[in-house]
Amino acid sequence: MPGSMVAGEAGVTDEERPGPLLVTEDEQLLDDLVRLCAAAGVVPQVRPDLPPRGARWPQAPLVVIGEDCAARLRGAGRRDGVVLIARDADRAEVWRLAVALGAERVITLPEGERWLADRIADAVEGTGPAALTVGVLGGRGGAGASTLACALAVTAARKGLRTMLVDADPLGGGLDVLLGCEREEGLRWPAFRESRGRVASGALAGALPRAHSLRVLSWDRGAEVTIPPAAMRAVLAAARRRGGVVVVDLPRRADEAVAEALDQVDLGLLVVPAELRAVAAARRVVAGTAGTPRDLRAVVRGVPGTAPGLGDEEIAALVNLPLLGELPWDPEPVDGTARGVPPGARARGPLARFCAAFWERALPEAGGPAGGLPEGPGPVRDVGEGRR
Repeated sequence: MPGSMVAGEAGVTDEERPGPLLVTEDEQLLDDLVRLCAAAGVVPQVRPDLPPRGARWPQAPLVVIGEDCAARLRGAGRRDGVVLIARDADRAEVWRLAVALGAERVITLPEGERWLADRIADAVEGTGPAALTVGVLGGRGGAGASTLACALAVTAARKGLRTMLVDADPLGGGLDVLLGCEREEGLRWPAFRESRGRVASGALAGALPRAHSLRVLSWDRGAEVTIPPAAMRAVLAAARRRGGVVVVDLPRRADEAVAEALDQVDLGLLVVPAELRAVAAARRVVAGTAGTPRDLRAVVRGVPGTAPGLGDEEIAALVNLPLLGELPWDPEPVDGTARGVPPGARARGPLARFCAAFWERALPEAGGPAGGLPEGPGPVRDVGEGRR
């Protein structure tokens, strides 16, 4: 599975990365390049006269050179990450300049704009491992998927993982409410409805509310209840590029936006309460996922009262999914939310212990054994308590 151990939001601040260096005196070209940098969420350095012959290049992650300044830079020392912008990329003189500069690519604008915007973002953001992305959906209404999603995110952040929680269920009431951060400043989903193409991951994280050492993308209290598929694709891709972990709370209904989200999920968790009606409903949810994510597993959640006759393995078999684990019934998340305590915040509670065991097996860097979650048997179990 993808995933990386990255310094969390708590007590750790990402270093400011310098923007790309733009070397041109062509005002129209400079305007275009500044616009592309803005789209990538970065502020460029503009130095049309650097470096002089024999000097070292500045420590910029990327150097974009206009053809108008290329000839004077022939004597500059070679470095990685140089792009040459030409008016006509087919001329032999342009390619001689590119070779002299050690350019990795020659492009023209506007034809090469999309490639250059992605290259700028990659240079500034880095290209480390993608975040391990976990999607949580309920086998029936009220199954506890949102509670588990919040608890997974809170537990991951407590372990020092860079964490983002994404609320992809517009009818779920808002994960910011569960986390107690509905009044925190920051953007909600409606602000991203027009997102297309590439969204800068750093800018996305910086724009979102922060709570319990994680970033959360939830809904406002308005009437808007749809996410365009392109916006879902762009926002989740940006979240994944940050590394660490992304937890997505998914609705049970299937639409194009949900399909986009499922396509980017590495591991799906279907929460199935331990009762026969929930099993019947969960089978329909599984059928609606259309085989994505490829790795979808059952989490059997205990219910209050008398335990049913079916065991966890039997319930998982009935919904035709591998069993990821058994989650004991725990009234604490409901009571805790009323007191302003989010799910998973009580580190010694059954829910938090289940989530901690999950992350230790899903991400070896978080303290678990190498190899991640097993493909076969061996479900995650709460240490110390069985299902009641």
